[in-house]
Amino acid sequence: MRDMPPSISMCPMKVRSLLADWNSKTNNLKSQIMKRHLLLMAVFSMVGTILPSRAEEAGSGHYSPGQMASFIDALPGYPTIALVNYFTYYSGDVGGGRSLPLGGNVAAGVKATAYIDTVGMIYESPLRLLGGNYAAGLAIPFGSMTVKGNITHTGALGRSREGQVSDTSSGLADTIIYPFMVGWTNGPDFKYDVRLGIYAPSGDYEKGALANLGKNYWTFEPGLSFSWLSSKIGTEVSLFTGVDFNTKNEATDYLTGTQFHLDATVAQHLPLFGGFIGVGANAFYYQQITGDSGSGAVLGDFEGRTIGVGPAVSYLHKIGKTSLVGELKWLPELDVQSRMEGDWIWFKLALLF
Repeated sequence: MRDMPPSISMCPMKVRSLLADWNSKTNNLKSQIMKRHLLLMAVFSMVGTILPSRAEEAGSGHYSPGQMASFIDALPGYPTIALVNYFTYYSGDVGGGRSLPLGGNVAAGVKATAYIDTVGMIYESPLRLLGGNYAAGLAIPFGSMTVKGNITHTGALGRSREGQVSDTSSGLADTIIYPFMVGWTNGPDFKYDVRLGIYAPSGDYEKGALANLGKNYWTFEPGLSFSWLSSKIGTEVSLFTGVDFNTKNEATDYLTGTQFHLDATVAQHLPLFGGFIGVGANAFYYQQITGDSGSGAVLGDFEGRTIGVGPAVSYLHKIGKTSLVGELKWLPELDVQSRMEGDWIWFKLALLF
């Protein structure tokens, strides 16, 4: 064992005194640090309640959470034409006095209701590409929207108005084009595809308005779809994931950040009235992965998120060689950050010839 220095070994009482003094000073320092830490936490908490939340423009992107991920949304797996009709209802709000950027304005206490009906067609061709069938599609949405909010800031390009405002709009929303889809099958049960969706700014848009059916920017969405529906036990597991890349809204100089989304459905299908009924659940996860930018992003670049889950019921019935498919699902949002929070209701119909 190494010997202690003479000054310590010869003065145990002095050492005890020094150690006691050191412990006292250390405890005092810890107490001061803890008090400052609690004070900083209180300050940050107060700032968090005072500052408005920051979000993607209008509190939403082109893709609606829970929109996909069922056997209805998968490519048929053989050359055919499919006609689809998707009805969407959404009602939500932004609570807690938080704000959203809307049409160049900043509005607090926003409440919105939207009814959208989308008519579409998908053509899966006999053309083989990379071992799968090439397909293309088009979806045209029409609807109406009502938005209420308290405008707290009017942008230079917006209407000169402040206070409680209610806006409505109706007509054409942004068209969805699928110029590239390739689908593969693995046996009778498993289908998967890659696709590119393009959201074109065809919908009505007005600078300064709270309610706009159009976004006034393009979105490019590469996506992957997987669907397994067992022909033996009737169990379904379907997934859809995509990444949305947005262009700038030139009217407001606002560039919404890139979004990632994942939808999933698990259901059990059973025979009923000559067809098959499916009962299960649909869940979604939606997350901005880059922040917003541009001079119009006056609330900052924070990234929106929403997570939700709800029941889904489907029915499939064959009429000759034609398949009629329907699906109804209710998807409440359960965990939301920097976005509108509410409920989605989807009713889908599809005819496969």
